[in-house]
Amino acid sequence: MPTTKSKTNPKTTASESTAVQAYTDHYFERGHWLLKIWQTIVGLIGWLAVFIPIIATGLSFWSQYDSRVPRLWSYREGVFEIKFIGIILLFCFVFAALFTLTMTIIQNRKRDRLVEQWPTYNPITQKRRQQLLAQFMTTRFGTPEFRQNVRTYHVKPEQNLDTDAIRKLYQDHDLDELDE
Repeated sequence: MPTTKSKTNPKTTASESTAVQAYTDHYFERGHWLLKIWQTIVGLIGWLAVFIPIIATGLSFWSQYDSRVPRLWSYREGVFEIKFIGIILLFCFVFAALFTLTMTIIQNRKRDRLVEQWPTYNPITQKRRQQLLAQFMTTRFGTPEFRQNVRTYHVKPEQNLDTDAIRKLYQDHDLDELDE
């Protein structure tokens, strides 16, 4: 489907003007009357293909119990099959409802236990740790712009980090305590 360019309003912001329109639908645009008529007819035929069998089956099933209802078909096997499918659907509905209720109870209990607790870390200490780690990496390996834009980088042996280097860094700055 061809895309169309939208006219930019001079009052729009820069972020709105750079937004890309991923698709267009000519059905909802002005004009295109033949397209609208054709797609509407196809849509109506599709809905008729859904509702006519449902109505015919419902009337035929209902006519087994009420003689005033017009009967489109009267096969015993068909009525038995409708009852059988009804039982299967009821069975599936019960199990789906049971599963949904059980999972809702489990998730609500989990939320009460985990989500609504106090934070397990101190955000102020976490921010200090991030700043300290950024400063450490800058002094050890260069500026963030350099680290992100360099194609290859050879680490010198003295630049290698020990296994517990970051923990020692936090201990040196009294940021190693448990976050409470």
